[in-house]
Amino acid sequence: MPPLRTALLQSSGRPGSVDENLKVLDETAGRAAAAGAGLLVCPEMFLTGYAIGADVHRLAEPADGEAADAVADIAVRHGLAVHYGYPERDGDVVYNSAQLIGPDGARLANYRKTHLFGCFEQEWFTPGEDAVVQAELGGLTIGLMICYDVEFPENVRAHALAGTDLLLVPTAQMHPFQFVAENVVPVRAFENQMYVAYVNRTGPEGEFEFVGLSCLAGPDGASRARAGRGEELVFGDADPEFLRASRENNPYLRDRRPGLYASLV
Repeated sequence: MPPLRTALLQSSGRPGSVDENLKVLDETAGRAAAAGAGLLVCPEMFLTGYAIGADVHRLAEPADGEAADAVADIAVRHGLAVHYGYPERDGDVVYNSAQLIGPDGARLANYRKTHLFGCFEQEWFTPGEDAVVQAELGGLTIGLMICYDVEFPENVRAHALAGTDLLLVPTAQMHPFQFVAENVVPVRAFENQMYVAYVNRTGPEGEFEFVGLSCLAGPDGASRARAGRGEELVFGDADPEFLRASRENNPYLRDRRPGLYASLV
């Protein structure tokens, strides 16, 4: 089974403009496809911007709304899967969500952020309740998560136990927490024997300063791709054969003793 070439779009796009961000996504998808990527991963809240305050309610759309249709058109036109962050409206509530669209335009999975970070997110969003959301793509089991979620080891371990091979983590990682991108994410990949695509925003936005440093970390804890601090498109391969061999040689999941961990729940 061939590796899944994965493109990581490190960008804050054009905060406040869905139309402009769709243009950025379309152009980037073309570049990613030309480089052989089968999957393009975008940052948290890419379609609208992150630091948009009350505008989050104006810009929020259903999971099957017009923006999702536009992303599906982009995926089909360029022949690759697209994973993007957006504010999802469901009735009277809004979630910080991420959706995976297949290369045929099908909506493969939609995830609602379960751990909201800080007063900003807690004011504008409702937390999701499903910790493990997965889809199949390119022979891999893809898991979805958002930013702060990956900082809870129980979250990522739940994905490992559910068979996730490649965990997609769109993020809005800000100063001074860059150690998460540099250190925590590769460790999560190693201790759970999976690939983790951690894709950040960059530069100043409202009161925040996003640090970039997007990466695709492998099950050996090494980064297959690592961006700098600015706007960037980087590529890495999620290799099923390397993952299989790594899991055979790494005993973490086999050596677990769940009976000792009851106090965690």
